[in-house]
Order: sequence, then C-alpha cells, then structure tokens
Amino acid sequence: MTSVTDSLRLAADFAPATYDDWRKLVDGVLKGAPFEKLVGKTYDGLKIEPIYRRAHDAAPIAGRPAAAPWTIMQRIDHPDATMANAQALHDLENGANGLTLVFAGANGAYGFGLDPSAEAIEKVLDGVFIDAGIAIELQIGPQSRMAAIHIAEYVKRRGLTPTACDIRFGLDPIGACAVWGSSPYAWPEIVPAVTGAIKGLVAMGFRGPFAAADGRVIHDAGGSEVQELAFALAAGVAYLRALEDAGVALEDTQGMIYARLAADADQFLTMAKFRALRLLWARVEQASGLAPRPILIAADTAWRMLTQRDPYVNMLRATMATFAAGLGGADSINVLPHTLALGLPDPFARRAARNTQLVLLEESNLAKVSDPAGGSGGIETLTQQLCEAAWSLFQEIEKAGGVFASLEQNLIQRKVAATRAVREANIARRKEVLTGASEFPNLHEAQVAVLEAKPVALAPYGEAKFKFDALPPMRLAAPFEHLRDRSDQILKDKGARPKVFLANLGTPADFTARATFAKSFFETGGIEAVEFLPASREVPSPLPSGERSTPQASGEGAVASDRNPSPAPAPSAQERPLPMGEVKDFAPLATAFKASGAALVCLCSSDKTYAGHATAAAKALQAAGARHIYQAGRPGEHEAALRAAGVNDFIFAGGDALAMLQESYRLME
Repeated sequence: MTSVTDSLRLAADFAPATYDDWRKLVDGVLKGAPFEKLVGKTYDGLKIEPIYRRAHDAAPIAGRPAAAPWTIMQRIDHPDATMANAQALHDLENGANGLTLVFAGANGAYGFGLDPSAEAIEKVLDGVFIDAGIAIELQIGPQSRMAAIHIAEYVKRRGLTPTACDIRFGLDPIGACAVWGSSPYAWPEIVPAVTGAIKGLVAMGFRGPFAAADGRVIHDAGGSEVQELAFALAAGVAYLRALEDAGVALEDTQGMIYARLAADADQFLTMAKFRALRLLWARVEQASGLAPRPILIAADTAWRMLTQRDPYVNMLRATMATFAAGLGGADSINVLPHTLALGLPDPFARRAARNTQLVLLEESNLAKVSDPAGGSGGIETLTQQLCEAAWSLFQEIEKAGGVFASLEQNLIQRKVAATRAVREANIARRKEVLTGASEFPNLHEAQVAVLEAKPVALAPYGEAKFKFDALPPMRLAAPFEHLRDRSDQILKDKGARPKVFLANLGTPADFTARATFAKSFFETGGIEAVEFLPASREVPSPLPSGERSTPQASGEGAVASDRNPSPAPAPSAQERPLPMGEVKDFAPLATAFKASGAALVCLCSSDKTYAGHATAAAKALQAAGARHIYQAGRPGEHEAALRAAGVNDFIFAGGDALAMLQESYRLME
C-alpha cells in the first residue's frame, strides 16, 4: 500500500520544467511565426508576456492591514432625501459598513445625486450612527461644495465627537475643473478656498482625509491606466503643496489626502494599478522627506464599462472589478449598480451591488491574505511597468507647471483623447468586445426596472473665465447602443425592426459559422436577421416577429426569424436539395428574400461555396430588389467579380462594424 508520503514524492521523479522547455514547445506550435505574436500590449504600450517567472525578490506592498476586509461602501444618490435615508438605513442593516454620499453635480453623479442643502443632509443621515464605525465618503462638485461644511455642522449639532467619525470629505476642485473644462477661478484663487476649508475642518476636530485625488476623471473619459495614475499623483501633490504653502506642517498633511481610482473588468491591470499607486505615493512622500504611510485608496467600479443593453452582464463586470480592486489593496469599494446607465437603480440592483462584495469577502475570503498578488511574476512586472510609465508622465505634468497648468495647456486632455480614439476604434472593430452590446446581442431582451426620480436642480456656479478642453465621462458601449435605440424607435413607429436577409448558401456545414457571425454583426446595431435555410423545402412567406414558416412541399427555401434561428426539421430523402454544385435556379432564394421584408442582404457560406455560387446568388438577389448586398467573409481574389455581380460590401472580423452598421441605416433610409 502506497503511503501519503510516498505519493507526495512522485513529483520528485520528474525533471523540473524550465522556461526554455516551455519555449521549445511554443516554438513548435508557432511553426516559424514570431514569438511577439503572443505578446499583448496595453493602451500605454506596456508589454504583457504570455508567461512570467516567479518574482522571488518582491517585497509585500504596505496597504490595507493583513486580514482586514475592505470597507463595503454603498452609493446613496436618490434626489429625494427621505428615500435616500430609507436606502441608507436598509443598506447598513444588510451588510454595508460605509455610505458613499453622491451629491448632485459631483463627478460621479451620472445624472442624479443628493440635494446638498443642510436640511436634506439632516434627513439623509437621520438614524445613521456615523460615530459608530460607519464610513462616510462624500462625492461633491463645485455646486454642492457646501455639503462638506453642512456634514461637519451636522456632526457638531448632534453632539458627536468629530474624531470618532470616519468621514472622507472629498474636496476636489481639480477633478471638477477637468471634467467641466472650465473654472471661474485661477488656481491661485482656488488654493486658499480649499486649504481654508481643510484647516477649518481640522480645527473642528475632524481627522479626515479631506482632499480627494480622483483618477476616475481620466478613466471615465477613456484614458489609460498610466494616465489615471499620473493624474491622481499630480492632483495629490498639488493638494500636498497647497497645504504646505498654507502653513500646514508637512508631517500633518499625511492622512489629509486620499486617492480614488476606477476598477474595471481587466483583472490584472486593475490589481497592478492599485498596487502601483501605493508605491508611487510612497515615493512622493520619500521625496518630500517623509516616512511613507499607506495612502487610503477608495475604489469605484468603472462607469465606462457599464452597458445599457443586456445590463445583467454588468454584474459580472462589477464582480471582476471588485475582485481585482480588493486583491489590489483597495481600502474601500463602491460597486455601481448594474442598471445605473439606464437610470436610478431599484432595490434589486442595489442589493446585487452590495452582495457582490459580501460574497467575495465572506464566502471567498479575499481579504484573508495581505497583498496576495505579491510575488506573482506577471502582476509584479505590470506593477513596476505602470510605476515607471506613470512617474514619467507625472514628471512631464510637473514640468508643465503642475496638474492645473497642464489642464490649462490641454496637455493631459490631448493624451487622453489619443488613447480614447484608439479605444473607440477597437470597440468599433469589435477587437475589444462588449458582451450584449457589440457582441452577442439580444433584440428581444426584457426592459429593466429603474426608479423614477426628478434630478436636483442646482444653481449656476460662476462665470467660466478659464476655459480648456473638458474630460466628460463616456461609456464604451454608447455608439452601438445609439443604433439599438434607433432600431427600437423604428419598431415603435412602424411595427417592425429594420431587417437584413441572410442568404445562406449550401449546407449547414457551409453556412452556419458565417451566418452566426453575420447575425451577431447586424443585430448589434439593431438590424434583425432573417435567415434563408436551404436545407428545408418550405414555401417562404412574410413572418411576424418570433414565428417561423411550416414545412411545405414546394421545394423553396425557408425563412427563420431572430427568435427561432434554428434550422427547420430535417427534410426527407425526397425533399433534400441538390448538392450546391448542381443548383442552377436561385428563384427560391429570391422569393424568400422578397417575402422577408428586408432591404439588405448578406451572403453567408464557405469560401468554396462562394467560389461557385456567390456571383449567381448576388445577381438573383439584386434582380429581386436587394438594395445593398453584403458578403460575410473577406473577398480574397474574387472581389472584382463579386462586386461586378452586385456585392457591395464585405463584413469580417476586425472590420469597422460600427461604421458599416451606421451606413446600413443610411442605405435603408
């Protein structure tokens, strides 16, 4: 009988695998192709290797204490103060241990937000014991800046001890100016207002932190990880410098500033980004002659990754983002509810956001290990690369006069715009996939419930005397969603969506792959796919949405709608069509097209079948009234003949799907 000890020794009988062994196997698979083919790149141009060696000499990054869970924050943004209070109490009773109070006009408000008046704040906090270990974070903008003072006055009025209250006041005029693209005041005028407010809060006994270095500004605008880190670092240094100039001892500024970063579904980059910020801020403190202390880092799951279509996928995105931020060392995490891009989230969406963190903490035990990414070759390398690139960009910002001067010179905005343009091109070409929006759409998805609420009306905030390029938030899925909205409006006005007829040629083995691709391609833009199924002997007829024709005996092709795209029942031996090589009559295809109600056609089959029949099919369809004919797949050497036969465009992986779909609507009009 083999003992447990003997079993554990089995591995010793095998030679250890080395990197060189792995490379030999990879080179054999590549068959002469360059190894660089396996190396990915981030939007900052940082290389992501396919495999890494263990980082034996990596030191753990000081941050959240070992085994200490991050704070579960819940977003409170209902414009009605009474409703907001009910949400806050429910959240705290059901697992949240912190509240993110998002005020109207804040960078993260996204259309809603709390009333910043003293009366509304008192209602929102009624019954909330903010001196009992409940974290409070404020997200405020220029028009709601007095909310910080009102919160402080509320604490004093209730007779609470300020030092017992964990309040992050969220003062961030730099972030607000960046998003707005303007300011009524120059930076020398802003500094005394900010530092005066901070010194006043300190005098009242509050321990802070007070100023937020908010990297979400860059992330929301489509920027990269390096740009987000450099902006947060530069904003933090600007506040640090302002406080020192206002007479605050440099040692006392530690703890007055905190950072806020966006966490998205790119797990490894998000983990590396949070780790990198800790190292970068420690370097700032060392350069200032201070002994480094871990900066508090708050995480918000990313706004730009949210989709309006198939919003339940947002739950998966938020789970990945929370996982990454938690393992990256975030001190607190605020999960945006999955329906936020559609409106004010209902109780179910809020519950799902809260429970995402509860499950990861209490069932997956993610906080039990300190810096779990430490020693991972891939994440350590990414962390170091982000540090080096972000520090270089930070130095460029400092040379330009600091973060505010860089905004005035549009230095930061130009870099973000360049990254956003590349990102948008990748989205348009579906190289960067958004499930449910740019891939795998569902034209018949049910509507998702959101709350009805009237946003808070805010008074204007001064005349914009200093103007520069703005960095407004964006969502990656928006261009495809605009097309879906257009389709919905056509359905509402005319009773049917715009359609494309998928002219499947040959057998299912020939056309299924490209028909599936074409269906997804067109329906991401809201153009319903109606399929011709040559394997069935059915008489085509116009079909209501969601229905399919029944088998007939005429020998003509079948039409299947979006809801029922599967092939018809297998025909009998007498009904089976002739092999494609023997087909000479495309009349059934033309008849089916006329019955479909579509204006557009897409040929779908294999290259072999295209070679023998695409031109004849295109001519028949053009004669039947097809307004525009596409072919799924690259044309290759037959492009000239296909275009001469009536094929107008070709759809394929990597092509500009967004531009093609926008042009499709123009053609149908």
